[in-house]
Amino acid sequence: MIELEKDRLVYRAMTLVDVPEILEIEQEAFSCPWTEEAFRNELTNNHFARYMVIVHEGRIIGYGGMWVIIDEAHITNIAIRGDYRGQGIGEALLTEMQKLAIYFGAVRMTLEVRASNEVAKGLYRKLGFEEAGVRPGYYSDNQEDALIMWAELSIPEAGSSNDDEE
Repeated sequence: MIELEKDRLVYRAMTLVDVPEILEIEQEAFSCPWTEEAFRNELTNNHFARYMVIVHEGRIIGYGGMWVIIDEAHITNIAIRGDYRGQGIGEALLTEMQKLAIYFGAVRMTLEVRASNEVAKGLYRKLGFEEAGVRPGYYSDNQEDALIMWAELSIPEAGSSNDDEE
């Protein structure tokens, strides 16, 4: 595991130049990785798509993508390089994605996760996602079910308190 200082991480929009590094992470992280063409289509032909990368010392160490349609955001994928996992980077990236979704007008966010992926489910629950259903046989590699999870999005207002004003 490569340890790092979180304040040295850079979040930015994904570009076509990033695709080769993204494919490395994608192939490491998923049994059915997206293709180069799929990422290129998302970045050039999908007006709903919003993709970001997380960079440490010039190297992309993670990425995430979502579609924002009207007031809902749908996470399409999120992954962190294996040697950077377990340090809260995925949580930081998903939190940034939630902020970005709010910026683009989303009030809710959804995603699918493998029913067996306890680590990811734990992260999603920590960030406010709740299970809302199942997509049977969703994953093509082994026909595993996907859990559908939803979260309400909100960023506390600066200076807000729990006191009721009349």
